[in-house]
Amino acid sequence: MALVEISRLSFSYGGSPALKSLSFLLETGEKVALLGANGSGKSTLLLNLIGILRGEGEIRVDDLLLQDENLAAIRARVGLVFQDPDDQLFSPTVRDDVAFGPSYQGLSREQVEHRVSQALRAVRMEDFADRPPHQLSGGQKKQVALATVLSMQPGLLVLDEPTSSLDARARRGLLNLLAELPQAMLIATHDLALVEELCPRVLVLRDGELVLDAPTQQLLGQPQLMEEYGLVA
Repeated sequence: MALVEISRLSFSYGGSPALKSLSFLLETGEKVALLGANGSGKSTLLLNLIGILRGEGEIRVDDLLLQDENLAAIRARVGLVFQDPDDQLFSPTVRDDVAFGPSYQGLSREQVEHRVSQALRAVRMEDFADRPPHQLSGGQKKQVALATVLSMQPGLLVLDEPTSSLDARARRGLLNLLAELPQAMLIATHDLALVEELCPRVLVLRDGELVLDAPTQQLLGQPQLMEEYGLVA
């Protein structure tokens, strides 16, 4: 059974199609890049995956159909990391931000504290637990934003432009971290070096349609195709 199964997913903004009958599977532990020019539908797809947007067609996570009664269970299984970590960090301390999700899962205080410690250790931010998020660097904020979803113990991480606005050192640190994590990942990005390093498979969107589902090296070996899809200048 696939971790995620998307069947004929379509979505429109005010009658303007943004996703057009997308179908694909994601397997447990698989790291997949989601590529496409700006406006191709990448962010719309990510928001449909966790039910913030609701289109037509079917989305299943761990064989749970994405519908109102399963929404909480699915959001516990799919962790979305926004492009701007300031959209995800709002508490007085790093510890409070990372504890927010598990605190609403009915866990005991000890279980929540354990989840927080595990997540901060995973992103190498345990020494910053009592620091206000606004005092962190951009790279540190990205790591804490990732910890806020890891504390929910999701099977799938959905990342929107994870390396945007990072300097070279912070970018390398984040790539190393993502490579070590066992979760399946769907990574929307323009960073082709990240794709080559982390993702054996690519999905390419163009004008809301899935135009390619292929091994990464197959795409990267065809510069003309990459230009046609708006992935390179």
